[in-house]
Amino acid sequence: MNTKIGNLTKLLLIIITVSSFFILGGCVTSRPPTSSNTVAGIESNQDNTLTTSLFNDKQSTISEDNISKILDGHYELPQDLRMSIVNLTNSGNSRSYLWNDEHYLKSQQHYLEMFTDQFKSSSRVKRISAIPSILLAKPATFTSIREAAVRSQSDVVVIYNIENGIYSKYKLFSKTAIKAFATVQLIVLDVRTGLIPFTTIVTKDVQGEKIASDFNELETSDRLKDQAVLLSIQDISRQIQGFLNMKTY
Repeated sequence: MNTKIGNLTKLLLIIITVSSFFILGGCVTSRPPTSSNTVAGIESNQDNTLTTSLFNDKQSTISEDNISKILDGHYELPQDLRMSIVNLTNSGNSRSYLWNDEHYLKSQQHYLEMFTDQFKSSSRVKRISAIPSILLAKPATFTSIREAAVRSQSDVVVIYNIENGIYSKYKLFSKTAIKAFATVQLIVLDVRTGLIPFTTIVTKDVQGEKIASDFNELETSDRLKDQAVLLSIQDISRQIQGFLNMKTY
C-alpha cells in the first residue's frame, strides 16, 4: 500500500513539473526580427539614412534646411548676363608697397582687360564692368561683393586673384636661367542665389634668360612672371568659354 502511494506521489510531481514548464514557456514573448546589418560587430539599421548634419556648427551661415534645398535644387544661369569683375589680387596688405610701381599697375590693368575681352566674346554677356575697391569692405567679403554687384545691377560677379613669383630654389641649379610661375584663381558668383557655379585654379610656369631689352635681372623676372600670368589667363579663358556654352549646371 505504501509503495502504491509513493508511486502516485512521484507521478503527480512529474505531471506538475511538466505542466509548469509548458505554462512558463508560453509566457515568454519572442522578439520580432529587425532589419539590420552587422559589419565588424557594429549594428546599423537600414532605415536610419542620414539626410542632415548631426553636428552643431554655430559658425554656419546657412541653415540645414537651406543646405538641403541647395543640394537638391536645380540651378540655371540667366541666358543674358550683366557681369561685374572684382580683382582681389591687391586686396590684402602684402602688396601695399606696389601701389606706385609702374610695371605692377600696368600689368594689373592688362590682366583685367584680358579677362574683360574674353567675357565680351560670349554672346550671353550683354554688359561688363569692373567694381572699384572703394565699394568693397576691407578685407573683401562675399557679402560686400554681392551688395556692390546688386548696386551695379549685375547678374553675376567674376572674382579673381593672381599670385606670381620666381621659384626660390631654381637659381641654385642655374646661374643664368630664371623660372617664374603664376597661379590664377577665378570664381563666378551668382548674385541672385549666392551660388558659385564655376571655379578654377590654374598654375603655369615659364623659364628664360636675360635678353638685350632687359635692363637688369629684375626686369627679366618681371617679364617672365607676366608671361606665366598670360598663359594662366589663356587657359582659364578656354574654360570660361566652355562654361558659358553650357545649358545646365
